[in-house]
Amino acid sequence: HVQLVESGGGLVQAGGSLRLSCAASGSGDSINVMGWYCQAPGKQRELVATVTSTGRVNYADSVKGRFTISRDNHSNTVYLQMGSLKPEDTAVYYCHARRYFPDTTYWGKGTLVTVSS
Repeated sequence: HVQLVESGGGLVQAGGSLRLSCAASGSGDSINVMGWYCQAPGKQRELVATVTSTGRVNYADSVKGRFTISRDNHSNTVYLQMGSLKPEDTAVYYCHARRYFPDTTYWGKGTLVTVSS
């Protein structure tokens, strides 16, 4: 089993930056994909960014050029550097991990990011 623990959320003004971190513990040495999803009030959870163990990244169109995802495979930690933040980025951000074999998905408890205008 894998446990995901997020940190780094908080309150920031529009245009500011935040860095989220998520550390995977337990049987984390075979995690294929790690990433971040967000859920704003009244909306469904949606993809922000993912990164594979080989370094392939994927971003939602809304964050391209503003957010950067990175991963430390040795420590099984994924980071999300968030820049040029907008009020519409306000959401709970959830860390996500997926193992292909067997196909298993894990979620963190979430960390709140609030961007004030």
